[in-house]
Amino acid sequence: MAINFYPPCPEPELTYGLPGHTDPNALTILLQDLDVSGLQVLKDDKWVAVKPHPNAFVINIGDQLQALSNGKYKSIWHRALVNADKARMSVASFFCPCDDVIIKPSEELTSDESPAIYRSFTYAEYYKKFWSRNLDQEHCLELFKT
Repeated sequence: MAINFYPPCPEPELTYGLPGHTDPNALTILLQDLDVSGLQVLKDDKWVAVKPHPNAFVINIGDQLQALSNGKYKSIWHRALVNADKARMSVASFFCPCDDVIIKPSEELTSDESPAIYRSFTYAEYYKKFWSRNLDQEHCLELFKT
């Protein structure tokens, strides 16, 4: 779990709370600040604000579900912005496999016509590679393609 605090920034265009990235885990459950928005997702090559809603969570698909689904589900590129006038908080909970779990496309989702896109890897291997690079670089799963 992560509790994120984004203080006000007089020049928010000069910084990000978090740069664009996907999450390395399977799922992220996010509780947004209802008073100050800041989450954006990449849709059709444009950043789109995700408006906070009362009594609702944002569920992000992470890289592990993309790998397990052989690319049928896509991890979502997202970023967090700061606000010029108000502080913002968010709470994120992450659903992650154990470090030694082998991640590979499900056999039910692969065939001769639809071969595996990603090689087998452990979550520990992926997690280490994910954090050894800048968040906003190419999608880390590209490094695990067959």
